[in-house]
Amino acid sequence: MGGGEAMTKSDEQLIAAAREAAERSYSPYSGYAVGAAMRFADGSVVTGTNVENASYGLALCAETVAVGRAMAEGRRGGLEAVAVVGPSDKGGGEPITPCGRCRQVLNELAQLGNTDPEILCVGTVRVERVRLSVLLPHAFGPAALD
Repeated sequence: MGGGEAMTKSDEQLIAAAREAAERSYSPYSGYAVGAAMRFADGSVVTGTNVENASYGLALCAETVAVGRAMAEGRRGGLEAVAVVGPSDKGGGEPITPCGRCRQVLNELAQLGNTDPEILCVGTVRVERVRLSVLLPHAFGPAALD
């Protein structure tokens, strides 16, 4: 994964929005609160947090919730960046990356706008920057159905 680039003010704001979203997590079973924040070309930010369920398989990831919110608002493209944060007391503080399902869900929204968003994988010590296409190479998407 890439890293080392200086944080911009908009990156810092995106990470702060993801952290705020994580504070609203409903994660009573795992205790693993996750927040996601997506920035669009018009500067708007849409957030999501994970929502667990007593039937574990029905849990929703933060990124999926954020994509659902964006789609419900009518957004069909312009996705530029996504910040994902997890709990600071788990995983040794290493950066968190979207799970496979979330990579696919993010890819759908990205392909609708023909973008390859930067994913900011946030840890307690560092932030890893990686393009979605690197996290999900050879992605299946809307164009495959044409």
